[in-house]
Amino acid sequence: MSLTVYRSANEYALKDGRPCIATLGTFDGFHLGHASIFERIHQIGKSQGLPPVVVTFHPHPRVVVTPNDPPLLLTTPDEKIAILESRFNGALVILTFDDSLRQMTADDFVREILLRKFGIQSLVVGYDHSFGKNRSGTIEHLEELAKSESFNLEVVGPVTYKDMPISSSRIRRAIKNGEWKETIAMMGHPYPIHGKVVKGLGRGKKLGWPTINLDWSERKLLPRQGVYSCVASVDGERFKGMMFIGVNMFNPEKSVSVEANLFDFNRDIYGHEVTLCPIHFMRENMKYDSAKELSRQIANDKEDILKLL
Repeated sequence: MSLTVYRSANEYALKDGRPCIATLGTFDGFHLGHASIFERIHQIGKSQGLPPVVVTFHPHPRVVVTPNDPPLLLTTPDEKIAILESRFNGALVILTFDDSLRQMTADDFVREILLRKFGIQSLVVGYDHSFGKNRSGTIEHLEELAKSESFNLEVVGPVTYKDMPISSSRIRRAIKNGEWKETIAMMGHPYPIHGKVVKGLGRGKKLGWPTINLDWSERKLLPRQGVYSCVASVDGERFKGMMFIGVNMFNPEKSVSVEANLFDFNRDIYGHEVTLCPIHFMRENMKYDSAKELSRQIANDKEDILKLL
């Protein structure tokens, strides 16, 4: 796969400018429903000789539309790019969602952005997609625009899990409800938590279980507190391990931390960018009477995780 990232419509138009097939959306989380749309634009692009383009937005539109109640993200921009690098062969155009874009009607967006700057011949969207000022760009309205502006429109139906459509909002609810198996099943890939490695309090090292501590994005929706098996991506290499999300009971700061003990790993990686992917939920965060008791529990956790991984 080869992904090229563009940070504006003008940047893409200046560097490419060829007719294309495109899809449009926030694509937060990149779940199985999104994957079906991407598969379709790959298929159509190959058959029609059109380069595939994904048009997405940052920040999340609801940060601008409902600033008092913006959703936490399933994937930050860096995480989204990393996911698409192994799943999409084409251009990713990230448009800045600001008040001017918010005020743009669906008609103007299609004509000024998708047609004039991208030169789309075909547009593929999900069955529940809408965009533009007051979400006027419904499927019905897009069908009318496709006829009047002479481009092809294909609407991809829902992908279901347990007989209900998969959506980013449904995945958010699953995470908040602690339904971790359901979360991973709907996404179809591990849930990434990306950040820079920073110095922690050193409690894990004193216990004999050194950890890497992530400076994770405050906009990120974290899984429920507890211990997980995990897979880590460090400088292009993958390591197995166990991770903790939550408030360490021996931490006087009482702040939420995201940290991991990686197996067969002994490197100084402060300042490096790392991605941790919690795989199995092992147990809830618990309070222990002593550091020795906690260390014994961590040893048991590792034994259980090694059987799973």
